[in-house]
Amino acid sequence: MLRPFADLWRHHELIRAVLSRELSVRFKNSAFGWIWAVVAPLVMLGAYTVVFSRAIKLDTQQSASGDVPYAFSIFCGLIVFNFFAEVVVRSPMLLAESKHLIRRSIFPAQVLAWIAMGRAMVYMLIATMVLLAGRIFVNWTVDPVWLMIPFVFLPLALTMVGLSWILSTVGALTSDLNHLIIAVLPVFMFVTPVFYEMADVGGGASNWLYANPLTYIVEMLRAIVLRGEIPSLTQLAIAYGAALASIVIGYGLFMRKKMILVDII
Repeated sequence: MLRPFADLWRHHELIRAVLSRELSVRFKNSAFGWIWAVVAPLVMLGAYTVVFSRAIKLDTQQSASGDVPYAFSIFCGLIVFNFFAEVVVRSPMLLAESKHLIRRSIFPAQVLAWIAMGRAMVYMLIATMVLLAGRIFVNWTVDPVWLMIPFVFLPLALTMVGLSWILSTVGALTSDLNHLIIAVLPVFMFVTPVFYEMADVGGGASNWLYANPLTYIVEMLRAIVLRGEIPSLTQLAIAYGAALASIVIGYGLFMRKKMILVDII
């Protein structure tokens, strides 16, 4: 159970170096560089605010989050789902992307999942800062409960590392996984409470939606940022339990198949 974290500590300098290189390459030939990482979520938040407050004319009180624009509720969902989507889409090709490193040196392939999650996490944190700036602009207040956000993002990050190990293992064995993810991802977006809140869902449908681990993360993020509430301890426990299971299962699968995968790629 502790081996994945021991690997993380043992190779943290390598992970930092590769991650830094990936982040620098992303905007290498851009005149504005990292400004685009801030502009993209800012434009998204602005667009949703205009659409839902002016074009569709939704009353802010229609949101279960209370006296905040409905666009902020949607943006919370998008921050979590976009992070999930980036890791999931990239993971099946993770080993193939780095085969020049894996084949030519004694490279610990298991750290690639941490790197993929780290890159996606950087953009999620930037989007979160834009969200918090928007909340300050609207209400002119800073809520101390926002300090709970890292405790919500941590289980999400760990869950995605474990899922990345699983997807990269299966993706190295068959390219069908790439096509399956592209087909299923839009559907998965609608079973994640991105454009709606769980308070608006009734009947047995809510039980099915809570089978999705992202549901707990989105709802806890909304509770913290939009309503200034401490997340439910039950939801936190479920999120950390799912994260631990994902890490253990993913790491175990990847390490058992590691030598086979190196030969395949």
